[in-house]
Amino acid sequence: MPENTDGVDETASESAGGAAKPGGAPAPATGPQAGAGPGAPVPGASGSGAPAPGDAAPGTPAPGAPVPGAPSGARPGAVGAPAGPQPGMSPEAAAQMVWQTHQQRARAAALAKASGPPAWAVRIRPAEAAPVRAATLVAALVAGLATALLLGDGLGPGLPLAVLPAVVAAYFAARAAGRAPRPWTLVWAVGCLALLVVPALRDSAWPATLAILAAVLLGALALHGSRTWHGVLLSPLGLFGSAVTGTGWAWAGLRSRSGGISKERWLPVLKATVVAAALLVLFGTLFASADAAFADLVGDLMPDVSVGEGPFRTVLFVLGAVLALAAARTAAAPLRWDRIEVAPGKPRSRVEWALPLIVLDLLFAGFNAVQMAVLFGGYDKVLSSTGLTYSEYARQGFWQLLWATVLTLVVIALALRWAPRDGAGDRRFVRAVLGVLCAMTLVVVASALRRMDLYVDAYGLTRLRVSVSAMELWLGLVIVLIMAAGVFGARWLPRAVAGSAAAGVLAFGLLSPDGMVAESNVARYKADGKIDLAYFQSLSADAVPALDGLPEPQRSCALRGINDEMSRAGDVPWYAMSLGEYRARKILRERPVTASYAECSRLGAFGSRIEY
Repeated sequence: MPENTDGVDETASESAGGAAKPGGAPAPATGPQAGAGPGAPVPGASGSGAPAPGDAAPGTPAPGAPVPGAPSGARPGAVGAPAGPQPGMSPEAAAQMVWQTHQQRARAAALAKASGPPAWAVRIRPAEAAPVRAATLVAALVAGLATALLLGDGLGPGLPLAVLPAVVAAYFAARAAGRAPRPWTLVWAVGCLALLVVPALRDSAWPATLAILAAVLLGALALHGSRTWHGVLLSPLGLFGSAVTGTGWAWAGLRSRSGGISKERWLPVLKATVVAAALLVLFGTLFASADAAFADLVGDLMPDVSVGEGPFRTVLFVLGAVLALAAARTAAAPLRWDRIEVAPGKPRSRVEWALPLIVLDLLFAGFNAVQMAVLFGGYDKVLSSTGLTYSEYARQGFWQLLWATVLTLVVIALALRWAPRDGAGDRRFVRAVLGVLCAMTLVVVASALRRMDLYVDAYGLTRLRVSVSAMELWLGLVIVLIMAAGVFGARWLPRAVAGSAAAGVLAFGLLSPDGMVAESNVARYKADGKIDLAYFQSLSADAVPALDGLPEPQRSCALRGINDEMSRAGDVPWYAMSLGEYRARKILRERPVTASYAECSRLGAFGSRIEY
């Protein structure tokens, strides 16, 4: 079906002189209209041609009055009303009827527009999805089963394995709808799967959570094919709506297929599946009872599901199947977020627009000049003149500079909205002013990172410090991308910003922040003998390889919290154990923790960690 993109009745778009729709052909003209000559009165008007007192404007029919020349019983705007003048009608009557038809259709269009959905909602409405196929339903069921079996004990290698069937379901649904994957679709899909590998590699929860959120964003971009700011920001919302429509879509497909299932086609497959399962259980049991090593291997590979976990696993199954159907439904008929249009802001004059920005550029230039003087004059001189410590100087400035970077991006976005755009001269002027602001902001980013480096050299690396430093680096990259967009055009900018954010999250997870924190502090301890053992109790298993390099008893005290946490967790199946946890368990089995709690308490391993 063709889409009605403006929310108006299709009859409103026909020309006034067009023929009526089939089924609405007018009856032959009769009565005074037949063969009326010039100057014949219009039916319904007063004899003088002027409207009677209390009547509507000329040519406007009274409520409920029949349309002139229409079949008996037709009402204004009703189906079957004539779409144009009738044969034998006088020119004046024909013109009057055309005007009346226009008025009726305009009122019908306004009524439909007022009572229907908003215009933007109509524009992004997806096309009718192709009927769901059996391959898509099977892939969704496999996704639900994999989610129930592999994610019930935690995240790990089971996460990408549980998501793969959903990717297959989306692929089958897109093929059924005739949608071929485009290069950007493949890029986003590969990036999504790469991000889901982070929980399989790292035990730390915070980089894994960031990776999962970034994977949702890339998955939504792959399904919707968005390339504008609206599409990039709103695409994840389409998955939530598809979670509802996808279930109804699958149910409608099952109902349509319920009467057409061929026993000759599916019965042999069902029999073969039952026989294969029986053979696996029978011979697997025999081999497991015959060899203890094989029994251990099978026990490690097969998910351990108890009867008491039935409700929880059922919820996971439903969740996995619904999410797979949502991905498939979106792939078959995605929402068109790119069709949302935002009117540009009113352009300002050069003076009104540029004066605040030039003042801001001068302020940035003054600040950056002071920073360069501090850099070449030495921090010791600045600290002695201000009376600040390293901690106070670095911490006092970093957060303000981080917020200054964020606010600068907001200023750039608003400035572009109201920028003058009368011609090429205005475009060059805007690029020059904003280019200077971006360049000054990059110096601010460098100053903030230098302050954090100074802070880390004095007091060591922590999770917060490494995360905000990574955030500041990414903001600097966004500014560089904005500068490049000013030179080469901004059509690619939304995708570039989204891709850079996902790439940054992926690199952040692969570099193992907890491992970086542990390595930095171990190196600092070997250099000056300073260490905060209490802080290590909150790190994840990713820090164990680096902390294993400490001498005793510091090593055992640093690893005590991680060791106790893994002992309380007990045995973890392979599909829920990350590579970081696997390495940590292996190290602690080979070199167990030996220091006592009393000795670790004396070293300060269980007290309040030092705050700098």
